[in-house]
Amino acid sequence: MRKLVLAAALSLVSFGAIAPDAKADNIVVELYTSQGCSSCPPADKLLGDLAKKEGIIALSLHVDYWDYLGWKDVFSSPAFADRQRRYAQAAGSTMIYTPQMVIGGKDQVVGTRVMEVADALQAHSTKVSPVSLMARSSGTRAEIALQARDQSALPDEMIVQLVRYLPSETVKIERGENAGRSITYHNIVTSWNEVAVWDGLAALSIEAPLEGDAPGVVILQDGRAGPILAAVQLN
Repeated sequence: MRKLVLAAALSLVSFGAIAPDAKADNIVVELYTSQGCSSCPPADKLLGDLAKKEGIIALSLHVDYWDYLGWKDVFSSPAFADRQRRYAQAAGSTMIYTPQMVIGGKDQVVGTRVMEVADALQAHSTKVSPVSLMARSSGTRAEIALQARDQSALPDEMIVQLVRYLPSETVKIERGENAGRSITYHNIVTSWNEVAVWDGLAALSIEAPLEGDAPGVVILQDGRAGPILAAVQLN
């Protein structure tokens, strides 16, 4: 039944064809999750389904605050928990939890509430990025170019971020709340680095170090916990 509800909800989210110069309009979905959280597996599955949809960049950020229950999440990082805390503070909250999805850097939704996730995606699907963002990998560096489409819609300070991730991994969990389960995780973030600050007044062209062949995403965000203004897959 849950699969039928999920399919129906996601079918309500329609995306128009994305023109070559409008790829920055991708919607970023961040899932804050943990291998030690018994409520998280349905949200992990949902993120995997979202990752298959055109126009969505779905990313799994594993937090470390469940590790004390007896199972250390092999993908967890305190940096991801800190990022989630910044989102909570921006929303006027002191509470963080899993599973939580942050959509477009703005809407915060319980990661298992499929209809709420679908509604938030639908709302973001009508937005047009005020920025033209292009990125590509070239050997050991990432080449990134930004230009304002609508300067009046830009904040004063935007942060260019380079994200790397593992596409998929199945983990057998031996202890904690999910003991005995094998769970597949999708688009598991391994690093999230700030590479530049941009004011939008002039076009920006930069290079960032790039190690290994893991896929990546370039994200432009209003500060460190504001709306995501543009995002592209690193080609």
